[in-house]
Amino acid sequence: MPSRPSRRLSALAALVAVVALVVAGCTAPKNQASPTALPTSTLPSGGGLDAFYGQQLEWRTCDDLQCASAQVPLDYADPDGERVTIALRRSTATGERLGSLFINPGGPGASGYDFLDSFLAIAGKGVLEHYDVVGFDPRGVQHSDRIRCLDGPEMDEFTAHDPSYDTDADIAHEAARWAEVGKKCLEQTGDLLAHVDTVSAARDLDVLRASVGDEKLTYVGFSYGTDLGATYAALFPTTVGRMVLDGALDPTLSADDVTVGQAKGFEGALRAYVADCQAGASCPLDGSVDDGMRQIEDLLDRVRAQPLSTGTDRPLTQALAFTGIAVTLYSQDSWGFLTQALTLALRGNGAGLLQASDVYYDRDPDGTYSTNATEAFWSINCVDDRSDADPAAMRDQAERIEEVAPTVGFFFSYGGVPCEDWSVPLVGGLDDYSAKGAPPIVVVGTTNDPATPYAWAESLAETLSTGVLVTHVGEGHTAYATGSTCVQELVDAYLVDGTVPEDGVRCES
Repeated sequence: MPSRPSRRLSALAALVAVVALVVAGCTAPKNQASPTALPTSTLPSGGGLDAFYGQQLEWRTCDDLQCASAQVPLDYADPDGERVTIALRRSTATGERLGSLFINPGGPGASGYDFLDSFLAIAGKGVLEHYDVVGFDPRGVQHSDRIRCLDGPEMDEFTAHDPSYDTDADIAHEAARWAEVGKKCLEQTGDLLAHVDTVSAARDLDVLRASVGDEKLTYVGFSYGTDLGATYAALFPTTVGRMVLDGALDPTLSADDVTVGQAKGFEGALRAYVADCQAGASCPLDGSVDDGMRQIEDLLDRVRAQPLSTGTDRPLTQALAFTGIAVTLYSQDSWGFLTQALTLALRGNGAGLLQASDVYYDRDPDGTYSTNATEAFWSINCVDDRSDADPAAMRDQAERIEEVAPTVGFFFSYGGVPCEDWSVPLVGGLDDYSAKGAPPIVVVGTTNDPATPYAWAESLAETLSTGVLVTHVGEGHTAYATGSTCVQELVDAYLVDGTVPEDGVRCES
């Protein structure tokens, strides 16, 4: 469901580990930002929220780190009603503490609680020295009160399904399948399902900020985490501290514009992969880059007509094949795995692409799904924004997508179908994301990012009244989390010393 960029940094890390196994076996002038305030809780007045903002978290030891849970209102319009539990996990500063640094890996639906381990491995020494780094799961996600929809076999069936949109009856059939999923989500999840919107999650984040004793929020968000961060800044500009939004999504874009942009992004990333593959040895794609793209398109068409065997009881369908390709495009480190998987697939063996697809969906070999990230992704998307579900409008949209993404466009088309008859109403976003009154907010964009195209970083930096754009020239999704030394140095200096990058600075490494 491509209505919002999906990003699983933890899944990508797992895929990079798989890549290693497969391969082995076969500077600018600066300004100064105001420093992050030392811990002094800032509480809103009244509104029935004082008990939430004033709560004292009870941290306990877990896996050499610390864990806690916080309480937030299910519905901020009814703070005396039901409550939601938010799970947090943190590492403590090793030196002089500046405050807490909250992190979000994206999704929507990815676990920040689990992502903490990966972030600690990539963050600069100064960041870990001066900050308690806090990973948290937004409402509906994994370790917090979570969304539940399908069991393992049901998820296998649903993700492997190849949809058809040829006729209005086909479209109605696909919408009915999604409606049944929404019904199961509501039955399994209850009232929470209607309150997993990004605005509510951003309000939760402010409660968490106060609960750890920080006057200002210091935050690094990746992919969808930039949407969450921008929403927070729009709601609470005066409590923004140092904020970094990497792999940016502009929340002012419509769902249809997001889909077109993402389809174009993945098409471009796939072309870059094909060119790189053909320039090396053992590439299964011959001829020109256009020829290579047609060979991948032909493969996807053949798999739809006749799914490939995988050595398991799960054949590789077209839907799974595309997912397996797409997940490898998030990072250039995964391209070697894609070459291996395509080589197998072109020989009639779908095992490699199925393995990559399973990584994306967090499916374990025993058939269980280790996270609820996919279900949360569906659910949060459907309460945040919806595409036009009129069949004629979707066909027009499909033609628009096909023009910019002739190879992969089909997989991003008909985006109005999943949420057409979702079991809870649309909540929507905010009218104004300018965040007037906030300090400088650093927005990082990568020039050939498939999931959050670079143009979105440009537009988000422009949307934010104090946006500062940092450009990473290169491939892949996000920059700080995927090894850009230049971006890391700029971000670390900003977080630790308050040194704001020059607006428009470009990083070639």
